[in-house]
Amino acid sequence: MREDLAELQRKAEAELNSAGSEEELLAIRTKYLGRKGLLTLLFRKIGNAAPDERPLLGRLSNEIKEALSVKIENALEKLAPQGKYGALLQEKIDVTLPGRGVRHGRIHPISQVSQEICEVFLRLGFSVAKGPEVELDYYNFEALNIPKDHPARDMQDTFYVEDNIVLRTHTSPVQIRIMEKQRPPVRIVSPGKVYRHDSDVSHTPMFHQIEGLWVDKGITFSDLKGVLTYFLQQVFGEDTVLRFRPSFFPFTEPSAEIDIQCIICGGTGCRVCGQSGWLEILGAGMVDPEVFKTVGYDPEEISGFAFGLGVERIAMLKYSISDIRLFYENDRRFLEQF
Repeated sequence: MREDLAELQRKAEAELNSAGSEEELLAIRTKYLGRKGLLTLLFRKIGNAAPDERPLLGRLSNEIKEALSVKIENALEKLAPQGKYGALLQEKIDVTLPGRGVRHGRIHPISQVSQEICEVFLRLGFSVAKGPEVELDYYNFEALNIPKDHPARDMQDTFYVEDNIVLRTHTSPVQIRIMEKQRPPVRIVSPGKVYRHDSDVSHTPMFHQIEGLWVDKGITFSDLKGVLTYFLQQVFGEDTVLRFRPSFFPFTEPSAEIDIQCIICGGTGCRVCGQSGWLEILGAGMVDPEVFKTVGYDPEEISGFAFGLGVERIAMLKYSISDIRLFYENDRRFLEQF
């Protein structure tokens, strides 16, 4: 039994001396000192030895176990710095390499154009007003002189939430809400999202509008023409040529649509303007007296004009974009151009 213990110690020490990694040392510890290790198995055989030899064999087994444990721990401590150094070598960073650039976001072109438009009107003394996107039928239609049986409702392609609740089809309801709370003078622009059931290369179910209102004593169509001429020339350039055409809107009378000379062909005719030389840009008109009566204004004392434009339409013309859907595809290659 003594010879077996001595032979086991000799083999274990030889293996420890040749071990070169933490994994090998741990394997040796398990092989000899584990619960099913070789030394443990020999220790269990001590009971088969002569009674007078058992104490000596037990003491010798414990001494061998203690000696092997100390050697394994010392070997592990010596390997620890090497392991850390190896890990550092694997994880090292070459500080001389160029850094990774941070990609900066950009303001979306729709937001850029909307801000530019609002800034023009702010210079003219207008203020910005906003309202809910989920709107009552009354504010979206009835208060704007569009009763339930009015044919103009068919043009709106409305999304209904409930019978009397809609996703607003324009930002004109903001004008009604402001006039209900404020007496003249009123001079506002109302930017925001609007919704209509329509989708193609020039229409999306959700798009952006900016509508304006100026109400006071003595406001005339000449004021409307002067404000919108200034606005369009600020956005498209001082040389922009525009024209006013008679039109119809339920909440304005008289009404007009405003065209600008095609910025692509200069008025000579091209595919963009349908060979006409003109591009429709916005609608406007003098506020209908029936709208004033709805909010408690006296149409005999005050007058005003309103206008509305699509932000996407302005952006497409300003940046020569042919498909409105590009604004909403989140293609970074497209957005980084602005």
